[in-house]
Amino acid sequence: MSAPTRTVRIEVWPQPGQPDPLARQAEAHLPGELSGAQLRSAAVYLVTAPLEEGDDQGLADRLLVDPASELAWLGARPGRHGFTPAHAATAEVWPLPGVMDPAAASAELAVRQVLRVDGAAEVAVRTGRRFDAAPGKERPHEGFAERFHQWAGRGLGNPVVESVQDTCEPARPHPAPPGYAFEVVSVPLGSLDDAGLAEVSRNGAMALNTEEMRAIQAHFNGLGRDPTDVELESLAQTWSEHCVHKTLKSTVRYRAAAGAPESALDIFQSFAGRDGFEPLADGVVIDNLLKRTVAAATFDLRAQDPAIDDWLVSVFDDNSGIVRFDEHDGVCIKVETHNHPSAIEPYGGAATGAGGCLRDILGTGLAARPIAATDVFCVGMPHQTPPTGALSPKYVLERVVAGVRDYGNRMGVPTVNGAVHFHPDYVGNPLVYCGAVGLIPLDKCFGDPEPGDRIIALGGATGRDGIHGATFSSESLTDQHADAFGHAVQIGNPITERKLMDVILQARDWPGGPLFRAITDCGAGGFSSAVGEMGEKVGAQVDLDQAPLKYAGLSYAEVWISEAQERMVLAVPPGEQIEALRTLCASEDLGFADLGTFGSADAGTPELVLRYQGNEVGRLAMGFLHDGLPKPTRDAIWPGPAAAPARPPRAALEKPLETENLGGALLRLLGDPNIASKRWVVRQYDHEVQGGSAVKPLVGPAAEGPGDASVLRPKPGSYKGVVLGCGLAPHLSEKATAEGLADNGDSYWATLAAMDEAARNAVCVGADPGRLAILDNFCWPRCTDPAQLGSLTRAAVACYDGAMAYRAPFVSGKDSLSNQFETEDGRTITIPPTMLITAMGVIDDVRNCVTMDLKRPGAALLLVGGSTGAMGGSFYRRLMDPNAGSGAIPELDLKLGPAAARWVAGRIAEGRVLSAHDASEGGWLVAAAEMAIGGALGLALDVDPGRLAPAVFAFGEAPGRYLLEVAAQDEAALLESARSSGLACKRLGRVSAEPDLVWPAQGVDVPVDDLHHAWIEPLDW
Repeated sequence: MSAPTRTVRIEVWPQPGQPDPLARQAEAHLPGELSGAQLRSAAVYLVTAPLEEGDDQGLADRLLVDPASELAWLGARPGRHGFTPAHAATAEVWPLPGVMDPAAASAELAVRQVLRVDGAAEVAVRTGRRFDAAPGKERPHEGFAERFHQWAGRGLGNPVVESVQDTCEPARPHPAPPGYAFEVVSVPLGSLDDAGLAEVSRNGAMALNTEEMRAIQAHFNGLGRDPTDVELESLAQTWSEHCVHKTLKSTVRYRAAAGAPESALDIFQSFAGRDGFEPLADGVVIDNLLKRTVAAATFDLRAQDPAIDDWLVSVFDDNSGIVRFDEHDGVCIKVETHNHPSAIEPYGGAATGAGGCLRDILGTGLAARPIAATDVFCVGMPHQTPPTGALSPKYVLERVVAGVRDYGNRMGVPTVNGAVHFHPDYVGNPLVYCGAVGLIPLDKCFGDPEPGDRIIALGGATGRDGIHGATFSSESLTDQHADAFGHAVQIGNPITERKLMDVILQARDWPGGPLFRAITDCGAGGFSSAVGEMGEKVGAQVDLDQAPLKYAGLSYAEVWISEAQERMVLAVPPGEQIEALRTLCASEDLGFADLGTFGSADAGTPELVLRYQGNEVGRLAMGFLHDGLPKPTRDAIWPGPAAAPARPPRAALEKPLETENLGGALLRLLGDPNIASKRWVVRQYDHEVQGGSAVKPLVGPAAEGPGDASVLRPKPGSYKGVVLGCGLAPHLSEKATAEGLADNGDSYWATLAAMDEAARNAVCVGADPGRLAILDNFCWPRCTDPAQLGSLTRAAVACYDGAMAYRAPFVSGKDSLSNQFETEDGRTITIPPTMLITAMGVIDDVRNCVTMDLKRPGAALLLVGGSTGAMGGSFYRRLMDPNAGSGAIPELDLKLGPAAARWVAGRIAEGRVLSAHDASEGGWLVAAAEMAIGGALGLALDVDPGRLAPAVFAFGEAPGRYLLEVAAQDEAALLESARSSGLACKRLGRVSAEPDLVWPAQGVDVPVDDLHHAWIEPLDW
């Protein structure tokens, strides 16, 4: 006789005296009225299973508790865990119905194994967190519980994906999910006017403009019918800004506004007479902005240099770009954004951003093996008060870091490179860039489905998480989006993705050849994008009811567009490969579903046919799906840089400081969150997994120095390495804010600064600047505003100019063009136009790499590259003296910048450089201080500022500059070599064994320990 099915509650508490990290983390976020409160936490499990008497205790002891540090309690523990009951409070946090709960899924599998029940037996687990709280001794006790519960609703959980209640969840059966009654739904478009079409788009969260809706209306009127809901959804996903880059691919009519500087059109001089550019009296018309700038740079470089053409394996055609690594393998790279989901649910948004990029690598060619991950986060100022509907920047940063950390660490992929940037106008719309790198055999870099191949979905089941994610990411955020688009947030499960990765790589390397003919990630748009893209040339017939579901109740349209995570779509030849793949999936406990067939009844007219329970619910011509999007001409206006108004320096408002005190200014700059150490972030990531990290993010004897770039050694039998660096300079864009950060900003020069920084970071560890592949990631406010499109246009042109100057081809990229936040009082907070450039290079021998930490007392410190009086956008001008130097932003010399990179790379290759560091945020004196911190050595500076004021010389942020530590005997020869190459180069001073940074002529004498403390303290959370 089988055991009765019961539901039991099991709480797991830390033993007395043991750490309680969840409670300590929650205490750190308590508001002032709750300061000093004490918290205790427990993990809670509601387990439904066939349970004999005593089985619940057995499950707790054998499965859920670490007996060395934890104790189990069956049922809800009474009282308040040692707190005074009269004043204590309890709150519990539970995932909302339908929200992915990876811990519960793992627990369910373990419960089945422990109880030895088969798949037919009812086993279900829910997990939650319990917090008991008591007021601090110095705070009023009356009303504490009410105050605690008011805060707990957002302080302990995120209401988008979690419920927070003030009672213990009872042990009751799990509610049954609602059912779904099948009905084909048509959307009447035939006679609607523009207002009606706009309403359909708005109500359906489709992010389609009126012109696009008209095109759909005309197409279906021509067919003599209305579209079904799933057909309209397919078009909305495929035509979304997120998926098709329709702004960057549009025709742009660029004009300089009245009053703009005469130089507004100078950036187009190199495009005169080129295809796709038509000059106007006051501007230019560009046919397909992306094709004529970013892509054109790559194609022009390939045409000019056969070596570059041979090095590039696959660019712009797949889920990631591929370059040649050695004679056997290529290395591929992809960087994407997950901004809007991360604004609503930072942990899930960032985690699935990381998972999505790893799947992009798996979905490249016939699958690459992920070897590394990267991330860049742009958030509001750390302690900024957010507007209604937005999360605090500190909370956002903590949670996005945790999301990427947990996903990468659990996947066994090292996160090795990145950056964090703070600006007050990221407060409602943070930017979360996630990237991944993979290794792929050169004979498996390409794949295409053939008619008759089966459409096979591998991985996780489909749920409502992520519905309308692609279209949601194509709109502005508002204070209401957490409520309206909570369903657009995906919830990831890295354990499932790890199994998915293992199966795919085994199937790729199957004896006798790969088990599949093509593969792609099921990301934005879900099956609609994955199957739609793979079947573009051959067509596809899909049976939506064959998709495994997380729970009942999904409509066929929801199944088709859900962006539920950890899923890949493969084209598998029918026959023995299908069965081999099915068996392989079963061995790894991975989901396998046969969704239909690639191919169309009429091979000459590929179609997408969708069925549900044998009923046709959608039929779209692939030609219209992929080529029917209207391509309008958009107006772009550049009004010229906006000068920030003069204002007192922020530091002066906080604490008086003599601006000529360079030592004091240096300490303040090191404490700016944009310059301060990010070790709190970096040390949460596993850099050692896979054993290939040759140069890690933190370097030096104590691993405290901020490395310029990371280096991987992906093949154990080879010392050949992959270099990863990045650059961004949003503080140089057109955005002028109350912080006074932008001065005379210009996205053209900001983009070139980002490209130059990415190249310098790679060069500083030993990369060859002649073999760098780069990626662009545009994050802009809505470009329906002509001024924003003007800014974007200038950035795109800079991409071409910079790539050609550095001879660095673009291999992939992505854009996100609706990054702004609408407040409840009607204000629009637009992000600074932000271009992230990621650089990837190949280094012949990782043993020859250089790091930035000082190494040898008596060595000389050289500055390569010239200093100017241009202080616009500099952190010194923002923080200390708004009148220091010129308000113009520094401009990269497109001849000297690449020349400096080549010269520095040559000296590193010769072994004549002990350490190298790029001079960027804060200027060369800040960079020198970082080198001293990294090496735990001092510096004795004796350089003469010359014609520049000492502060302008020390803290100016001119691009194209490097700090090099060189042996004393090499100093004279290297100075002469640089100058004979046309480069500015001067000695700054010498490395000292005494741990002080001194510049006697300027009154600077600061212990390196003080520099270290100032640099560490602000973000050492």
